[in-house]
Amino acid sequence: MLIAALAVLCALLTLALLVQRPAGWPALAVLVVLWGIGICVFRYQLRRWTAKWVAGGSFENSRTQYSLESLSQPAALLSGETVLWYNSRFRTALLGGEDRLAGRAQKLLPGLDTAQARTPEGQQLNLADGVWNVHSSTVPGGSESMTLLVFNEETALRRIETEYKASRPGYMVFLVDGYDDVFSDMLDSERARLLEGINRVLEDMIGRGTGFLRRVASGRYIAVVEERHLEQYAQRGYDVLDKIRALDPSVNLSISIGIGRGAKTLREAQDMAVQALDMAQGRGGDQAAEMTPDGFTFYGGVSHGVEKRSKVRSRIVADQLVRLVKEADHVVIMGHRMSDLDAIGAAEGVLRICKICDVPAVIAVRRDATLAGSLIDALCRAGQADDFIDPKGALPIISKKTLCVVVDTYQLGLVESKEILERCGKVAVIDHHRKGVGFIEHADLVCHEPYSSSASELVTELLQYVGDRDDKPSRVEAEGLLSGIMLDTRDFTLHTGVRTFEAAAALRRYGAETERVRQLFDVTMVEYNAKADLVEAAQMYRNCAISVSGEVPPEARVAIAQAANDLLTIQNVEASFVAVQVGSGVNISARSLGAVNVQVIMESLGGGGHQTMAAAQLKHITPEAARARIQTAIDQYRESQKKPLSKNEPESRKKEKQG
Repeated sequence: MLIAALAVLCALLTLALLVQRPAGWPALAVLVVLWGIGICVFRYQLRRWTAKWVAGGSFENSRTQYSLESLSQPAALLSGETVLWYNSRFRTALLGGEDRLAGRAQKLLPGLDTAQARTPEGQQLNLADGVWNVHSSTVPGGSESMTLLVFNEETALRRIETEYKASRPGYMVFLVDGYDDVFSDMLDSERARLLEGINRVLEDMIGRGTGFLRRVASGRYIAVVEERHLEQYAQRGYDVLDKIRALDPSVNLSISIGIGRGAKTLREAQDMAVQALDMAQGRGGDQAAEMTPDGFTFYGGVSHGVEKRSKVRSRIVADQLVRLVKEADHVVIMGHRMSDLDAIGAAEGVLRICKICDVPAVIAVRRDATLAGSLIDALCRAGQADDFIDPKGALPIISKKTLCVVVDTYQLGLVESKEILERCGKVAVIDHHRKGVGFIEHADLVCHEPYSSSASELVTELLQYVGDRDDKPSRVEAEGLLSGIMLDTRDFTLHTGVRTFEAAAALRRYGAETERVRQLFDVTMVEYNAKADLVEAAQMYRNCAISVSGEVPPEARVAIAQAANDLLTIQNVEASFVAVQVGSGVNISARSLGAVNVQVIMESLGGGGHQTMAAAQLKHITPEAARARIQTAIDQYRESQKKPLSKNEPESRKKEKQG
């Protein structure tokens, strides 16, 4: 302001002299130039003198010298964006002993944000090979505002913090999948060889770090490992899964790993690891599940689950289910939304158990939103129309003594009615899908076996341990259960085991006729045309068939899953995805022959299911945008399946992987 006032005054005096003496303009021009040079030099010197005076360098016993200059922390004063002053500690710690007065703040202090520095937490900056926490105080004044900066060095503290986090203990639980079934028929020498191989692989994995490994039972190990090593395992995708699987390709050998990370205490880490192991087992095994305070992360899961041939658990579950049914005043059975033959068949099987126990029970299903209309109609023609009720109509009969049995789904967000689930006093779950985030918690009984082909297979096994010889399903009920097995196995071609055929044989003994079961799969002309249109619209993408369509008639929605199945019969198709618009969203049905884990792909889109059969629902999206998201999910899955080749692998193995 002073310089501006002097400039205006000089301009007026110059103008007055020119009016009085026009001939003297050359002398006046020289004087104006000299005056400008003098003002610039004066302004530069003034800033230097001010800086020296504030710093106390040339003004002994100044107030600033005895306040800010003597601070043990570095301090600096900004005028707008210009560094006007700093104390000797700032010069020594941050400038290497050099003077850089009147410089831009962003050059001396890159990344500085005075607004963030004004917060109680301050701003963390990396300066002069150290970590500093900056606090500021600003006196407003537009472009000439004055800001005081105070720096606290936290280099040692952050180093300790990093080391603390890296050394936090994590808990790991290893479990050999299907230990009894895998090793029961082996020779002692063969069993010893494989167990020694498992021990060697796990010891080599844990022995590279600072943790320890202990075997606590047959096929069960625990390990306590530092966080730094857990991060390394995660970055390698827990390649120990591949190493265990490669010990003997002729044996279905695999392990499941549960990891607890980020816990406050070691006991909490153990609980998290046990929950993670349960999740890994519930998803079919042969994978690692990490549980942190933020949720679950999964690795692996590329092989089929190990089939358990023992039926001891089925007998125990049947006894527990009968006890829960007899303790209830009513039983409400329901499956998932848009129920299919497996859900309704399994529900009717559970209803037969309730009738054997002489406890009133109903199946809650939306008749206008089901894919099992043919089975429901067959049961109604057989005189069992009273077995079915709308979910809203079931609410009045529910009390705290009512048992809710959920079949063919483990996901809370997929049940036919959440309100029924919340109102019932007790809950039982019977499902075969691989476990995912969002499952029903605190159930009183869980029969969850992901190696099973279908929920109908599980219910068929339970029926064999309930009631007397005469208390068996009717012919129509047996055919409903058999249709559920045939649906989820694609006529016994996918995901079948010994127990699957044993269940089918039992249903044949109950009177099920395959000719009648096939009729339950018959489609109308509208459904067949819709399926044909979906198959025709399919396009290939990375060995996957993707079909995208607008809305299909509500009565033809069963064609979505059928089209996904038919696409698998095309050569070189490893997986199929059928996306159909439903309202403002898109429903996706995914199928595979086992080489592609469609469950993992659908989980990345917010859905889930089984390794060979999964689905997802996308809200507020167009079909073409859904296609792009499906392709992105396929790309991510393909990239995650690429394993780096080990330097020590034989050349034949490398060529096999590359091939």
